[in-house]
Amino acid sequence: MMRIPLGLLAAATLVACALAPTAAPAQPVVDAPAGALRGEATAGVNVFRGVPYALPPTGWRRWRPPAAMARWNGTRDATRFGPACHQPTARGTSIYAAAEAPTMSEDCLSLNIWAPEGVRDAPVFVWIHGGALTTGSGSEAMYDGARMAASQGLVVVSINYRLGVLGYLAHPELSGESRENVSGNYGLLDQIAALRWIEANIAAFGGDPDNVTIAGESAGALSVMYLMAAPQARGLFDRAIAQSAYMISTPELRSRRHGDPPAEGVGVWLQALLGAQNLAELRAMDAQALTTRSLATGYAPWGTIDGNVLPEQLVQVFDRGEQAPVPLLAGFNAGEIRSLRFLAPPAPADAAAYEAAVRDRYGDLAGAFLALYPSSDMTESLLAAPRDALYGWTAERMGRRQTALGQPAFLYFFDHGYPAADEADLHAFHAVEIPYVFGTGDRTPPRWPVAPDTPVEHRLSAAIMAYWGSFARSGVPTAPDQPDWPAYGQARAWMAFEEGPVVRERILPGMFELREAEVCRRRVAGNMPWNWAVGVVAAPLPPAEAPCP
Repeated sequence: MMRIPLGLLAAATLVACALAPTAAPAQPVVDAPAGALRGEATAGVNVFRGVPYALPPTGWRRWRPPAAMARWNGTRDATRFGPACHQPTARGTSIYAAAEAPTMSEDCLSLNIWAPEGVRDAPVFVWIHGGALTTGSGSEAMYDGARMAASQGLVVVSINYRLGVLGYLAHPELSGESRENVSGNYGLLDQIAALRWIEANIAAFGGDPDNVTIAGESAGALSVMYLMAAPQARGLFDRAIAQSAYMISTPELRSRRHGDPPAEGVGVWLQALLGAQNLAELRAMDAQALTTRSLATGYAPWGTIDGNVLPEQLVQVFDRGEQAPVPLLAGFNAGEIRSLRFLAPPAPADAAAYEAAVRDRYGDLAGAFLALYPSSDMTESLLAAPRDALYGWTAERMGRRQTALGQPAFLYFFDHGYPAADEADLHAFHAVEIPYVFGTGDRTPPRWPVAPDTPVEHRLSAAIMAYWGSFARSGVPTAPDQPDWPAYGQARAWMAFEEGPVVRERILPGMFELREAEVCRRRVAGNMPWNWAVGVVAAPLPPAEAPCP
């Protein structure tokens, strides 16, 4: 038999492949009420990217509520992600920074959909990205919904919303343009508009508009709480997932309360620092320059308590039972502050100075504080105190308040470590659970400590994805061959994610009670915020004089 040289065989194969017809990638077309869309089919999942859900807020529309779009003509290409909303381009050496800045535009109100082929009436999972209401987009690789959609039978949606000064500026002139005489909260209104678009259109992609779960991490979880509190969002979702949420005090539109200046006053202050004479000049500024310069002044975006979109402080809405009555899954991570060191107080000179500072600030509660955060391990205490004050207390508080409404609440504590993270002193850091939720451990940012490709990691991700998926389907988190996850309830149950899932009770005993007592006193005083300034940098705590409002 004649032998053909391998080089010649390889060359012949290449020629044959070049001449042979290649199958074009499948491009599914969906005719939704908003218009027809052409997407992309891959591995059993239809993907539609960059789908606009509201008119772009440019020019005179800047700082206006999102406006509905008319049905577009023809078939719109939906194979590419839309631009991100304007945000700073430089993020230093952060583990959260992407390899390069995204393409940005004010025309950024779009969403992305991953739907299993042939699915009908599937639960809908809507992801709201984090980033301190300043950075991020729904197109980040770590949020890719393909694996969650395929493995859990969900229609997964990620959304963009306006960020920074373009998304959250309040200003008297803006309020004067509003029929409700309010301003701010534009990014939150974008999220509500996206949910309305989903309600009207998702059935065309195989989703069930009557079975929608909103989910988010960090600022995305703060947004979940805002949506739970917002009357305009009521009925647009059926379940909520809050990963590392923080129920801190929030500026009010025209009142100076809880130590925060009025949001409209902040807008006037910012206008002066930017050298603008009026709103028209602010609208004429370049969007990226406006974004960058406002952050350089110290402006920070928050929701605004305006009596309309956000009727009251989140603590008060939840205390009154006026939040959305939906099942909840919420939790936080053991090492939240390890990757957010700017939230940790500076270390006092020694243990004695640490204790003296705590006693000076916490008075009769100092003993309880030092029992939880002792001077004997000051380094860890300085990380644990703001973690618990921001994320731990919020998760348990949400769980308690939903339980009081008669809704099931499921709490978790992510305490899983792996070599790259632990060696960098980032054990269970902020947002580390996200790739486990989406199954995207191979799609993390370039400086992210990469988890090993081991059976332990795959099993944990599969378990977490299944728990989140079943919660989206039924409101009860379950996973094959894993422990049943009990609701918080009377036993104060929670799920620990360590090497695997483990059911426990009473998370960090005493943590909730201490923070609740502290926040209560600050609320009663009326002139003190409750946020990340805890422990040795906290404002002195008032005495207990009245019950919480």
